[in-house]
Amino acid sequence: MTTVGIRGTFFDFVDDPWKHIGNEQAAARFHQDGLMIVTDGVIKAFGPYDKVAAAHPGVEVTHIKDRIILPGFIDGHIHLPQTRVLGAYGEQLLPWLQKSIYPEEIKYKDRNYAREGVKRFLDALLAAGTTTCQAFTSSSPVSTEELFEEASRRNMRVIAGLTGIDRNAPAEFIDTPENFYRDSKRLIAEYHNKGRNLYAITPRFAFGASPELLKACQRLKHEHPDCWVNTHISENPAECTGVLVEHPDCQDYLGVYEKFDLVGPKFSGGHGVYLSNNEFRRMSKKGAAVVFCPCSNLFLGSGLFRLGRATDPEHRVKMSFGTDVGGGNRFSMIAVLDDAYKVGMCNNTLLDGSIDPARKDLAEAERNKLSPYRGFWSVTLGGAEGLYIDDKLGNFEPGKEADFVALDPNAGQLAQPWHQSLVADGAGPQTVDEAANMLFAVMMVGDDRCVDETWVMGKRLYKKS
Repeated sequence: MTTVGIRGTFFDFVDDPWKHIGNEQAAARFHQDGLMIVTDGVIKAFGPYDKVAAAHPGVEVTHIKDRIILPGFIDGHIHLPQTRVLGAYGEQLLPWLQKSIYPEEIKYKDRNYAREGVKRFLDALLAAGTTTCQAFTSSSPVSTEELFEEASRRNMRVIAGLTGIDRNAPAEFIDTPENFYRDSKRLIAEYHNKGRNLYAITPRFAFGASPELLKACQRLKHEHPDCWVNTHISENPAECTGVLVEHPDCQDYLGVYEKFDLVGPKFSGGHGVYLSNNEFRRMSKKGAAVVFCPCSNLFLGSGLFRLGRATDPEHRVKMSFGTDVGGGNRFSMIAVLDDAYKVGMCNNTLLDGSIDPARKDLAEAERNKLSPYRGFWSVTLGGAEGLYIDDKLGNFEPGKEADFVALDPNAGQLAQPWHQSLVADGAGPQTVDEAANMLFAVMMVGDDRCVDETWVMGKRLYKKS
Protein backbone atom coordinates (compact mmCIF):
# COMPACT_ATOMS: atom_id res chain seq x y z
CA MET A 1 0.00 0.00 0.00
CA THR A 2 1.44 3.38 -1.03
CA THR A 3 0.24 6.63 0.51
CA VAL A 4 1.34 10.05 -0.70
CA GLY A 5 0.21 13.63 -0.18
CA ILE A 6 -0.25 16.44 -2.71
CA ARG A 7 -0.16 19.99 -1.35
CA GLY A 8 -1.16 23.06 -3.32
CA THR A 9 -4.00 25.37 -4.34
CA PHE A 10 -7.07 23.26 -5.22
CA PHE A 11 -10.25 24.12 -7.12
CA ASP A 12 -13.05 21.64 -7.82
CA PHE A 13 -16.84 21.37 -7.84
CA VAL A 14 -19.52 19.93 -5.62
CA ASP A 15 -22.56 20.87 -7.74
CA ASP A 16 -23.78 22.12 -11.12
CA PRO A 17 -23.21 25.91 -11.46
CA TRP A 18 -26.24 26.25 -13.76
CA LYS A 19 -28.33 25.45 -10.65
CA HIS A 20 -26.89 28.51 -8.87
CA ILE A 21 -27.54 31.43 -11.21
CA GLY A 22 -26.21 34.57 -9.56
CA ASN A 23 -24.29 32.54 -6.96
CA GLU A 24 -22.26 30.06 -9.00
CA GLN A 25 -19.39 30.00 -6.50
CA ALA A 26 -21.72 27.93 -4.30
CA ALA A 27 -21.07 25.05 -6.71
CA ALA A 28 -17.28 25.29 -6.31
CA ARG A 29 -14.77 24.34 -3.62
CA PHE A 30 -11.46 26.15 -3.11
CA HIS A 31 -8.53 25.54 -0.80
CA GLN A 32 -5.78 28.13 -1.17
CA ASP A 33 -3.48 25.83 0.81
CA GLY A 34 -4.90 22.34 0.57
CA LEU A 35 -3.74 18.76 0.98
CA MET A 36 -4.93 15.61 -0.75
CA ILE A 37 -3.96 12.22 0.67
CA VAL A 38 -3.81 9.43 -1.92
CA THR A 39 -3.50 5.70 -1.20
CA ASP A 40 -2.88 3.39 -4.17
CA GLY A 41 -4.31 5.99 -6.53
CA VAL A 42 -7.51 6.66 -4.56
CA ILE A 43 -8.22 9.84 -2.60
CA LYS A 44 -8.36 9.10 1.12
CA ALA A 45 -8.60 12.61 2.54
CA PHE A 46 -8.90 16.15 1.19
CA GLY A 47 -9.18 19.59 2.74
CA PRO A 48 -7.23 22.47 4.27
CA TYR A 49 -3.55 21.62 4.67
CA ASP A 50 -3.32 22.22 8.42
CA LYS A 51 -6.31 20.00 9.20
CA VAL A 52 -5.49 17.12 6.84
CA ALA A 53 -1.75 17.13 7.59
CA ALA A 54 -2.38 16.87 11.33
CA ALA A 55 -4.50 13.76 10.75
CA HIS A 56 -1.90 12.11 8.50
CA PRO A 57 1.56 12.58 10.07
CA GLY A 58 4.55 11.08 8.35
CA VAL A 59 3.07 11.02 4.84
CA GLU A 60 5.50 12.05 2.10
CA VAL A 61 4.10 15.24 0.55
CA THR A 62 4.74 16.73 -2.90
CA HIS A 63 4.17 20.49 -2.82
CA ILE A 64 3.02 21.86 -6.20
CA LYS A 65 3.60 25.61 -5.85
CA ASP A 66 2.21 28.52 -7.87
CA ARG A 67 -0.30 26.35 -9.70
CA ILE A 68 -4.08 25.77 -9.54
CA ILE A 69 -4.87 22.06 -9.21
CA LEU A 70 -8.11 20.84 -10.81
CA PRO A 71 -9.54 17.37 -11.44
CA GLY A 72 -8.22 15.91 -14.69
CA PHE A 73 -10.11 17.02 -17.77
CA ILE A 74 -12.66 14.67 -19.35
CA ASP A 75 -13.01 14.53 -23.13
CA GLY A 76 -16.41 13.03 -23.86
CA HIS A 77 -16.04 12.68 -27.64
CA ILE A 78 -12.79 12.07 -29.52
CA HIS A 79 -11.54 9.89 -32.38
CA LEU A 80 -8.31 7.97 -31.79
CA PRO A 81 -7.56 7.22 -35.47
CA GLN A 82 -7.89 10.87 -36.49
CA THR A 83 -4.87 11.95 -34.44
CA ARG A 84 -2.72 12.50 -37.54
CA VAL A 85 -5.30 14.23 -39.73
CA LEU A 86 -6.75 16.88 -37.45
CA GLY A 87 -6.97 20.20 -39.22
CA ALA A 88 -7.79 18.83 -42.71
CA TYR A 89 -8.76 21.71 -44.99
CA GLY A 90 -11.90 22.88 -46.60
CA GLU A 91 -14.80 20.42 -46.39
CA GLN A 92 -17.99 19.96 -44.41
CA LEU A 93 -18.66 16.73 -42.55
CA LEU A 94 -19.64 14.16 -45.20
CA PRO A 95 -17.09 15.01 -47.92
CA TRP A 96 -14.46 15.56 -45.18
CA LEU A 97 -15.03 11.99 -43.99
CA GLN A 98 -14.63 10.58 -47.49
CA LYS A 99 -11.64 12.69 -48.47
CA SER A 100 -9.54 12.85 -45.31
CA ILE A 101 -10.82 10.60 -42.55
CA TYR A 102 -11.75 7.16 -43.86
CA PRO A 103 -8.43 6.77 -45.78
CA GLU A 104 -6.53 7.48 -42.54
CA GLU A 105 -8.70 5.25 -40.35
CA ILE A 106 -8.19 2.32 -42.76
CA LYS A 107 -4.49 2.41 -41.81
CA TYR A 108 -5.45 1.32 -38.28
CA LYS A 109 -5.98 -2.23 -39.54
CA ASP A 110 -2.19 -2.47 -39.28
CA ARG A 111 -1.24 -3.21 -35.67
CA ASN A 112 2.08 -1.39 -35.78
CA TYR A 113 0.46 1.74 -37.20
CA ALA A 114 -2.34 1.53 -34.64
CA ARG A 115 0.15 1.08 -31.80
CA GLU A 116 2.09 4.19 -32.81
CA GLY A 117 -1.15 6.14 -33.23
CA VAL A 118 -2.38 5.14 -29.79
CA LYS A 119 0.83 6.25 -28.08
CA ARG A 120 0.74 9.61 -29.82
CA PHE A 121 -2.97 9.96 -29.00
CA LEU A 122 -2.53 9.33 -25.27
CA ASP A 123 0.60 11.49 -25.11
CA ALA A 124 -1.38 14.34 -26.66
CA LEU A 125 -4.23 13.90 -24.18
CA LEU A 126 -1.93 13.99 -21.17
CA ALA A 127 -0.10 17.06 -22.49
CA ALA A 128 -3.50 18.74 -22.72
CA GLY A 129 -4.41 17.86 -19.13
CA THR A 130 -6.96 15.24 -20.19
CA THR A 131 -6.96 12.13 -18.02
CA THR A 132 -10.20 10.47 -19.18
CA CYS A 133 -11.77 10.14 -22.60
CA GLN A 134 -14.63 8.47 -24.39
CA ALA A 135 -13.11 7.53 -27.72
CA PHE A 136 -14.12 6.19 -31.10
CA THR A 137 -11.64 3.71 -32.53
CA SER A 138 -11.96 2.36 -36.08
CA SER A 139 -13.94 -0.40 -37.78
CA SER A 140 -11.00 -2.75 -37.24
CA PRO A 141 -10.71 -4.44 -33.79
CA VAL A 142 -6.94 -3.88 -33.76
CA SER A 143 -7.19 -0.21 -32.83
CA THR A 144 -9.60 -0.95 -29.96
CA GLU A 145 -7.27 -3.61 -28.59
CA GLU A 146 -4.24 -1.32 -28.80
CA LEU A 147 -6.07 1.56 -27.10
CA PHE A 148 -7.18 -0.54 -24.13
CA GLU A 149 -3.74 -2.16 -23.80
CA GLU A 150 -1.81 1.12 -23.81
CA ALA A 151 -4.33 2.88 -21.54
CA SER A 152 -3.95 -0.03 -19.09
CA ARG A 153 -0.17 0.34 -19.09
CA ARG A 154 -0.63 4.03 -18.19
CA ASN A 155 -3.50 3.25 -15.81
CA MET A 156 -5.72 5.80 -17.60
CA ARG A 157 -9.52 5.55 -17.56
CA VAL A 158 -10.94 5.24 -21.07
CA ILE A 159 -14.35 4.42 -22.50
CA ALA A 160 -14.09 3.02 -26.00
CA GLY A 161 -15.38 0.38 -28.36
CA LEU A 162 -15.19 -1.05 -31.85
CA THR A 163 -16.74 1.54 -34.16
CA GLY A 164 -19.45 0.02 -36.33
CA ILE A 165 -20.22 1.19 -39.85
CA ASP A 166 -21.68 -0.82 -42.74
CA ARG A 167 -22.75 1.77 -45.33
CA ASN A 168 -21.86 5.13 -46.88
CA ALA A 169 -18.11 4.56 -46.57
CA PRO A 170 -15.39 2.86 -48.69
CA ALA A 171 -15.82 -0.89 -49.16
CA GLU A 172 -12.50 -1.67 -47.45
CA PHE A 173 -13.58 0.33 -44.38
CA ILE A 174 -17.07 -1.01 -43.67
CA ASP A 175 -17.84 -4.34 -42.00
CA THR A 176 -20.86 -6.59 -41.68
CA PRO A 177 -23.28 -6.46 -38.72
CA GLU A 178 -22.40 -10.10 -37.99
CA ASN A 179 -18.68 -9.37 -37.72
CA PHE A 180 -19.35 -6.24 -35.64
CA TYR A 181 -21.46 -8.23 -33.18
CA ARG A 182 -18.94 -11.07 -32.93
CA ASP A 183 -15.91 -8.79 -32.48
CA SER A 184 -17.72 -6.53 -30.01
CA LYS A 185 -18.67 -9.55 -27.87
CA ARG A 186 -15.04 -10.67 -27.76
CA LEU A 187 -13.74 -7.20 -26.92
CA ILE A 188 -16.34 -6.71 -24.16
CA ALA A 189 -15.30 -10.00 -22.58
CA GLU A 190 -11.63 -9.12 -22.81
CA TYR A 191 -11.60 -5.47 -21.74
CA HIS A 192 -14.83 -4.21 -20.12
CA ASN A 193 -14.30 -3.41 -16.43
CA LYS A 194 -10.74 -4.75 -16.64
CA GLY A 195 -8.56 -2.25 -14.80
CA ARG A 196 -9.89 1.20 -15.67
CA ASN A 197 -11.25 0.20 -19.10
CA LEU A 198 -14.94 0.61 -19.85
CA TYR A 199 -16.63 -0.55 -23.03
CA ALA A 200 -18.94 1.48 -25.25
CA ILE A 201 -21.11 -0.15 -27.91
CA THR A 202 -20.32 2.22 -30.75
CA PRO A 203 -22.41 2.63 -33.87
CA ARG A 204 -20.48 5.39 -35.63
CA PHE A 205 -23.58 7.29 -36.72
CA ALA A 206 -27.04 6.52 -38.02
CA PHE A 207 -26.04 7.66 -41.52
CA GLY A 208 -23.49 4.82 -41.62
CA ALA A 209 -25.60 2.17 -39.91
CA SER A 210 -28.13 -0.18 -41.48
CA PRO A 211 -31.08 -1.40 -39.43
CA GLU A 212 -29.24 -4.72 -39.16
CA LEU A 213 -26.18 -3.05 -37.61
CA LEU A 214 -28.36 -1.14 -35.14
CA LYS A 215 -30.13 -4.41 -34.28
CA ALA A 216 -26.70 -5.85 -33.48
CA CYS A 217 -26.10 -2.85 -31.16
CA GLN A 218 -29.49 -3.40 -29.56
CA ARG A 219 -28.64 -7.06 -28.95
CA LEU A 220 -25.27 -6.14 -27.44
CA LYS A 221 -26.87 -3.57 -25.13
CA HIS A 222 -29.50 -6.09 -24.05
CA GLU A 223 -26.82 -8.69 -23.31
CA HIS A 224 -24.44 -6.17 -21.65
CA PRO A 225 -26.65 -3.51 -20.03
CA ASP A 226 -23.75 -2.07 -18.03
CA CYS A 227 -21.90 -1.08 -21.22
CA TRP A 228 -22.00 2.45 -22.58
CA VAL A 229 -23.43 3.52 -25.98
CA ASN A 230 -21.41 6.12 -27.87
CA THR A 231 -22.40 7.63 -31.20
CA HIS A 232 -23.06 10.84 -33.15
CA ILE A 233 -26.31 12.74 -33.47
CA SER A 234 -27.55 15.73 -35.50
CA GLU A 235 -24.15 17.18 -36.38
CA ASN A 236 -24.55 18.52 -39.92
CA PRO A 237 -27.57 19.44 -42.10
CA ALA A 238 -26.67 17.09 -44.96
CA GLU A 239 -26.04 14.28 -42.48
CA CYS A 240 -29.42 14.85 -40.80
CA THR A 241 -31.20 14.76 -44.17
CA GLY A 242 -29.34 11.60 -45.12
CA VAL A 243 -30.28 9.83 -41.88
CA LEU A 244 -33.98 10.20 -42.59
CA VAL A 245 -33.42 8.89 -46.13
CA GLU A 246 -31.63 5.84 -44.71
CA HIS A 247 -34.25 5.34 -41.99
CA PRO A 248 -37.52 6.60 -43.55
CA ASP A 249 -39.72 5.10 -40.84
CA CYS A 250 -38.22 7.44 -38.19
CA GLN A 251 -39.43 10.98 -37.53
CA ASP A 252 -36.10 12.44 -36.46
CA TYR A 253 -32.46 11.56 -35.76
CA LEU A 254 -32.97 10.58 -32.12
CA GLY A 255 -35.87 8.40 -33.17
CA VAL A 256 -33.48 6.10 -35.05
CA TYR A 257 -31.61 5.26 -31.86
CA GLU A 258 -34.85 5.09 -29.85
CA LYS A 259 -36.23 2.54 -32.32
CA PHE A 260 -33.43 0.18 -31.30
CA ASP A 261 -33.64 0.88 -27.53
CA LEU A 262 -30.23 2.54 -27.36
CA VAL A 263 -31.27 5.82 -25.71
CA GLY A 264 -31.07 5.96 -21.94
CA PRO A 265 -28.48 6.28 -19.16
CA LYS A 266 -24.91 5.84 -20.49
CA PHE A 267 -26.01 6.90 -24.00
CA SER A 268 -23.93 9.74 -25.46
CA GLY A 269 -24.67 11.49 -28.73
CA GLY A 270 -21.91 13.73 -29.96
CA HIS A 271 -22.71 17.23 -31.33
CA GLY A 272 -26.52 17.59 -31.21
CA VAL A 273 -26.36 20.85 -33.15
CA TYR A 274 -29.69 20.28 -34.87
CA LEU A 275 -31.62 18.55 -32.08
CA SER A 276 -35.19 19.83 -31.88
CA ASN A 277 -36.75 21.00 -28.64
CA ASN A 278 -38.73 17.77 -28.61
CA GLU A 279 -35.57 15.67 -28.99
CA PHE A 280 -33.91 17.58 -26.13
CA ARG A 281 -36.91 16.85 -23.93
CA ARG A 282 -36.87 13.13 -24.82
CA MET A 283 -33.15 12.89 -24.06
CA SER A 284 -33.70 14.63 -20.74
CA LYS A 285 -36.52 12.27 -19.80
CA LYS A 286 -34.42 9.19 -20.59
CA GLY A 287 -31.24 10.35 -18.86
CA ALA A 288 -29.25 10.37 -22.09
CA ALA A 289 -26.35 12.75 -22.69
CA VAL A 290 -25.27 15.05 -25.48
CA VAL A 291 -21.60 15.94 -26.01
CA PHE A 292 -20.88 19.55 -26.99
CA CYS A 293 -17.96 19.74 -29.46
CA PRO A 294 -17.53 23.44 -30.31
CA CYS A 295 -14.07 23.27 -31.92
CA SER A 296 -15.33 20.68 -34.40
CA ASN A 297 -18.68 22.40 -34.99
CA LEU A 298 -16.87 25.61 -35.91
CA PHE A 299 -14.02 23.99 -37.84
CA LEU A 300 -16.34 21.93 -40.07
CA GLY A 301 -18.94 24.70 -40.27
CA SER A 302 -21.58 22.46 -38.74
CA GLY A 303 -23.35 25.09 -36.66
CA LEU A 304 -23.98 26.45 -33.17
CA PHE A 305 -24.94 24.02 -30.40
CA ARG A 306 -27.80 25.42 -28.28
CA LEU A 307 -26.11 25.35 -24.89
CA GLY A 308 -28.88 27.37 -23.29
CA ARG A 309 -31.52 24.90 -24.50
CA ALA A 310 -29.60 21.85 -23.25
CA THR A 311 -29.40 23.47 -19.81
CA ASP A 312 -33.10 24.30 -19.60
CA PRO A 313 -33.88 23.50 -15.95
CA GLU A 314 -37.31 22.12 -16.94
CA HIS A 315 -35.74 19.56 -19.30
CA ARG A 316 -32.06 19.43 -18.32
CA VAL A 317 -30.00 17.17 -20.55
CA LYS A 318 -26.89 15.51 -19.20
CA MET A 319 -23.90 16.90 -21.03
CA SER A 320 -20.19 16.40 -21.56
CA PHE A 321 -17.80 18.47 -23.63
CA GLY A 322 -15.48 17.00 -26.27
CA THR A 323 -12.69 17.95 -28.64
CA ASP A 324 -13.93 15.66 -31.44
CA VAL A 325 -10.38 15.41 -32.77
CA GLY A 326 -9.93 15.42 -35.75
CA GLY A 327 -13.08 17.38 -36.59
CA GLY A 328 -11.88 19.46 -33.71
CA ASN A 329 -8.49 20.94 -34.47
CA ARG A 330 -7.10 20.87 -30.92
CA PHE A 331 -6.59 18.17 -28.27
CA SER A 332 -7.04 20.81 -25.59
CA MET A 333 -10.16 21.03 -23.45
CA ILE A 334 -9.03 24.59 -22.69
CA ALA A 335 -9.46 25.29 -26.41
CA VAL A 336 -12.89 23.61 -26.21
CA LEU A 337 -13.88 26.04 -23.45
CA ASP A 338 -12.55 28.96 -25.52
CA ASP A 339 -14.73 28.04 -28.50
CA ALA A 340 -17.68 27.01 -26.33
CA TYR A 341 -17.71 30.48 -24.80
CA LYS A 342 -17.81 32.08 -28.25
CA VAL A 343 -20.62 29.77 -29.44
CA GLY A 344 -22.55 30.66 -26.30
CA MET A 345 -22.12 34.38 -26.86
CA CYS A 346 -23.33 34.08 -30.48
CA ASN A 347 -26.42 32.24 -29.20
CA ASN A 348 -26.86 34.90 -26.54
CA THR A 349 -27.03 37.57 -29.24
CA LEU A 350 -29.51 35.53 -31.28
CA LEU A 351 -31.85 35.26 -28.28
CA ASP A 352 -31.61 38.68 -26.64
CA GLY A 353 -34.17 40.19 -29.03
CA SER A 354 -31.77 42.52 -30.80
CA ILE A 355 -31.91 40.56 -34.08
CA ASP A 356 -35.38 39.02 -34.01
CA PRO A 357 -37.72 40.14 -31.21
CA ALA A 358 -39.92 37.10 -31.90
CA ARG A 359 -37.10 34.79 -30.74
CA LYS A 360 -36.35 36.76 -27.60
CA ASP A 361 -35.74 34.47 -24.62
CA LEU A 362 -33.62 36.16 -22.00
CA ALA A 363 -33.45 33.13 -19.71
CA GLU A 364 -32.10 30.86 -22.43
CA ALA A 365 -29.84 33.68 -23.64
CA GLU A 366 -28.28 33.86 -20.17
CA ARG A 367 -27.79 30.10 -19.94
CA ASN A 368 -25.63 30.29 -23.07
CA LYS A 369 -23.01 32.36 -21.25
CA LEU A 370 -20.15 30.08 -20.23
CA SER A 371 -18.67 31.41 -17.02
CA PRO A 372 -15.47 29.83 -15.63
CA TYR A 373 -17.61 27.95 -13.13
CA ARG A 374 -19.86 26.50 -15.83
CA GLY A 375 -16.91 25.85 -18.13
CA PHE A 376 -14.56 24.03 -15.79
CA TRP A 377 -17.45 22.12 -14.17
CA SER A 378 -18.37 20.88 -17.66
CA VAL A 379 -14.90 19.41 -18.32
CA THR A 380 -14.55 17.86 -14.83
CA LEU A 381 -17.47 16.86 -12.59
CA GLY A 382 -20.14 17.73 -15.18
CA GLY A 383 -18.35 15.70 -17.83
CA ALA A 384 -18.17 12.79 -15.42
CA GLU A 385 -21.91 13.05 -14.71
CA GLY A 386 -22.64 13.11 -18.44
CA LEU A 387 -20.72 9.86 -18.87
CA TYR A 388 -22.09 8.28 -15.67
CA ILE A 389 -18.63 7.94 -14.13
CA ASP A 390 -19.00 10.61 -11.43
CA ASP A 391 -18.96 7.87 -8.81
CA LYS A 392 -15.35 7.27 -9.85
CA LEU A 393 -13.87 10.71 -10.62
CA GLY A 394 -14.62 14.33 -11.47
CA ASN A 395 -13.75 16.03 -8.17
CA PHE A 396 -11.62 15.49 -5.07
CA GLU A 397 -14.12 13.65 -2.90
CA PRO A 398 -12.48 10.86 -0.84
CA GLY A 399 -12.99 7.50 -2.50
CA LYS A 400 -12.53 8.86 -6.02
CA GLU A 401 -9.59 8.26 -8.32
CA ALA A 402 -6.76 10.78 -7.99
CA ASP A 403 -6.58 12.14 -11.54
CA PHE A 404 -5.70 15.82 -11.66
CA VAL A 405 -4.04 18.60 -13.61
CA ALA A 406 -1.84 21.44 -12.31
CA LEU A 407 -2.43 24.62 -14.29
CA ASP A 408 0.05 27.49 -14.54
CA PRO A 409 -2.30 30.49 -14.77
CA ASN A 410 0.49 32.73 -16.06
CA ALA A 411 1.56 30.50 -18.96
CA GLY A 412 0.54 30.89 -22.58
CA GLN A 413 0.94 34.01 -24.63
CA LEU A 414 3.31 36.74 -23.51
CA ALA A 415 0.48 39.01 -22.40
CA GLN A 416 -0.92 36.50 -19.92
CA PRO A 417 1.03 37.34 -16.71
CA TRP A 418 0.23 41.06 -16.97
CA HIS A 419 -3.40 40.22 -17.66
CA GLN A 420 -3.53 37.92 -14.62
CA SER A 421 -2.03 40.66 -12.45
CA LEU A 422 -5.40 42.43 -12.78
CA VAL A 423 -6.81 39.62 -10.63
CA ALA A 424 -4.08 38.73 -8.16
CA ASP A 425 -1.30 41.27 -8.74
CA GLY A 426 1.43 38.67 -9.14
CA ALA A 427 0.28 36.38 -6.36
CA GLY A 428 -1.82 33.27 -6.54
CA PRO A 429 -5.58 33.31 -5.93
CA GLN A 430 -6.66 33.89 -2.33
CA THR A 431 -10.42 33.40 -2.77
CA VAL A 432 -12.71 31.24 -4.85
CA ASP A 433 -13.68 34.21 -7.01
CA GLU A 434 -10.04 35.13 -7.64
CA ALA A 435 -9.37 31.52 -8.64
CA ALA A 436 -12.39 31.53 -10.98
CA ASN A 437 -11.31 34.79 -12.57
CA MET A 438 -7.78 33.44 -13.13
CA LEU A 439 -9.26 30.28 -14.64
CA PHE A 440 -11.40 32.38 -16.97
CA ALA A 441 -8.18 34.00 -18.17
CA VAL A 442 -6.72 30.52 -18.69
CA MET A 443 -9.66 29.50 -20.87
CA MET A 444 -9.93 32.73 -22.87
CA VAL A 445 -6.38 34.19 -22.95
CA GLY A 446 -4.33 31.08 -22.23
CA ASP A 447 -4.07 27.75 -24.01
CA ASP A 448 -2.66 24.26 -23.45
CA ARG A 449 0.67 25.82 -22.46
CA CYS A 450 -1.07 26.46 -19.13
CA VAL A 451 -1.00 22.69 -18.47
CA ASP A 452 2.10 22.22 -16.34
CA GLU A 453 1.57 18.74 -14.87
CA THR A 454 -0.89 15.89 -15.40
CA TRP A 455 -1.32 13.17 -12.77
CA VAL A 456 -3.12 9.83 -13.11
CA MET A 457 -4.04 7.76 -10.06
CA GLY A 458 -1.70 9.83 -7.91
CA LYS A 459 1.29 9.52 -10.26
CA ARG A 460 2.66 12.29 -12.46
CA LEU A 461 2.56 11.18 -16.12
CA TYR A 462 3.24 14.55 -17.77
CA LYS A 463 5.43 17.52 -16.92
CA LYS A 464 5.82 20.44 -19.30
CA SER A 465 9.46 20.81 -20.32
